[in-house]
Amino acid sequence: MNMNDKLIKEMDWRVRVFDSLSFPTLIIKPDKSILTANQIFLETRNLTKEQLVGKKCHEIFYGGKVCPNEVCPLNKVVSEKKGQSILRRSYSLTGKQFWEDRVFSPILDENGNVDYIMESLRDVTRLKNLEVTLKEAEAFLEKIIHGSPVAIVAADSYANILLMNPAAEELFGYTQREAIMSIPVEKLYPVGTAKVIMRQLRSGRQGGKGKLLSTNTSILNAEGTEIPVELNASIIYEGDSEVATVGIYKDLRPIIAMEEKLREANSQIVQSEKMASLGKLAAGVAHEINNPLTGILLYANMVLDGMDAGDPYRKKLKNVVEDANRCSGIVRNLLAYSRQTNALRKPLRINDLVDEGLALIRDQKLFINVSLLKDYTREDLFIKVDENQMAQVIINLVINAVDAMDKQGVLTLRTYRDEQKKAVCLEVADTGCGIPKGHLSKIFDPFFTTKEPGLGTGLGLSTVYGIIKENQGEITIKKTGADGTTFLLRFPEHLTGLEEALIG
Repeated sequence: MNMNDKLIKEMDWRVRVFDSLSFPTLIIKPDKSILTANQIFLETRNLTKEQLVGKKCHEIFYGGKVCPNEVCPLNKVVSEKKGQSILRRSYSLTGKQFWEDRVFSPILDENGNVDYIMESLRDVTRLKNLEVTLKEAEAFLEKIIHGSPVAIVAADSYANILLMNPAAEELFGYTQREAIMSIPVEKLYPVGTAKVIMRQLRSGRQGGKGKLLSTNTSILNAEGTEIPVELNASIIYEGDSEVATVGIYKDLRPIIAMEEKLREANSQIVQSEKMASLGKLAAGVAHEINNPLTGILLYANMVLDGMDAGDPYRKKLKNVVEDANRCSGIVRNLLAYSRQTNALRKPLRINDLVDEGLALIRDQKLFINVSLLKDYTREDLFIKVDENQMAQVIINLVINAVDAMDKQGVLTLRTYRDEQKKAVCLEVADTGCGIPKGHLSKIFDPFFTTKEPGLGTGLGLSTVYGIIKENQGEITIKKTGADGTTFLLRFPEHLTGLEEALIG
């Protein structure tokens, strides 16, 4: 076999290899003219070699005499003698989008100059679509995490924070940047809590290996305030290795506050039902006692009027009359408590009502060592109540407050509008010793008193409760403790005709 035959055979072998390439491939000269193309290129483009050879590559790819691609890497391949690639988006004749990865490889001559360029085209549409889908999924997941109303925190296996969504930023008081740069996970919890949580996660007892479901715990915010939360957490694994942790936190403060309000509401319902039952009993007892008591007072006073001044029984009979009058007062309180009197309700200024009640306290010596502080609203706030009944309420609450302070301290009477509840409020605050926790549920019960026998009937606060309820109001203990007690009275605001017209 001569040299020419060997050369022809070798060239034939190279051509066969070139045609067997699985990717559509061109051989291009440095001037961008096409030298040849492999079989798969011809098939995919539905062209013949005669239609390709000698034409510029941009005539085939773009159908124009000038290359519109300003970033075509072919010139760079020629100048740098190194392979280059570019991702190109194209459209089929039917308008369907597809992506090609175009790889340019230099073919050098014996002097190391670029003689030809081999351009291979790979259809990466499926990979590109997967990439787009993945990016969309990641973007959607990021929107879910960042838009979530619950706090989400992720950390790596070294307890470095990787992610903190806006809800977590609000809950913990750190920005995501601050958390990632300088806050370890342990700092988000009270001392030792993070280690306990990790032990629970690894134990698998509360949701399976690497999971912790609906566990109540506490976290620390940036100010060091301990906040109760419900925690759901998980460990992220790669094989058997722990690579990250994720915690989802639900702030329990609103739920705890709501539960407290429900407890208070339930307590008020129970108290109202108890008062209603006791009210019926009190009314019956009062009526049964009132008739014989009236007779006792009538005849005792008649006998007393007919006695001589020096009669030795006169003093004893006076005691009988005093005790009978005391019983009569109890009966009146019982009738008031059971709401057996007719209330005459009319619009009255809250500030005037308080002043009138104070003026009716007969024993002004009560205030000798008591500083009276009037913190009245400057607005003209009206409530629709029975004037005499409200005077009785003011008197009872003030006397109770003075007694609680042992007749020395500061008594504050405060009036204001509750904008949220559209109500008028009156606070009676003392600086006494407070109400013991065990007494809080009983203080409005009739006949409950902490005073010594003979010094109190236990009907004062129960009467106040009944009167306020009858006048469409409510009374609660706003606070109590070693620094004193504050009673809060709240009534619906009564609007004048002009105010109603303006609002309407």
